[in-house]
Amino acid sequence: MIYFCGMQQKIVLIGGPGTGKTSVLNTLSQKGFFCMAEVSREVILKAKKDGIDQLFLTAPLLFSEKLLEGREKQYQKATDTEEEIVFFDRGIPDVFAYMDYFKTSYPSIFIEKSKEYLYNKVFMFSPWEEIYTSDNERYETFEQAIVINTFLEKAYKKIGYELITVPFGSIEDRTNFILNSLDTKE
Repeated sequence: MIYFCGMQQKIVLIGGPGTGKTSVLNTLSQKGFFCMAEVSREVILKAKKDGIDQLFLTAPLLFSEKLLEGREKQYQKATDTEEEIVFFDRGIPDVFAYMDYFKTSYPSIFIEKSKEYLYNKVFMFSPWEEIYTSDNERYETFEQAIVINTFLEKAYKKIGYELITVPFGSIEDRTNFILNSLDTKE
């Protein structure tokens, strides 16, 4: 059993699209950890249901506001639990990182919320062409994923985070790397 020192640990997994974050998050969930799934797919699917095929492309600021709201709710939900550790598939700074990538102007609230809701550790998943796939909600090319990754890295460093790079490897190896990197005591 793992015991975590001090208060609840909020751990965020970041990286461009198709880098393996969700696969690792699913494995962490299967191991019994409390995990918060990526909210952008929810927002995209709801918009499609409402008749908007590409909300991010047609109304990028509205899309980003919905993402910010969803990620803020996830953070608050995590805080309200008694779980000692919570993993997030993407964090609040991802929202302004993507807006920077798309050269979309946005109000300062996006940076303010990123500074208000802090994570204990940030694990960075680098672009990995061998595992990259696109689907109905992920329409970026691998080359775009590489560029997005640099915007994510810059956004988190802007807030003051030190990023921990997750090495390439099997899902189990990557999961174990993260678990072994946490502040724990036996």
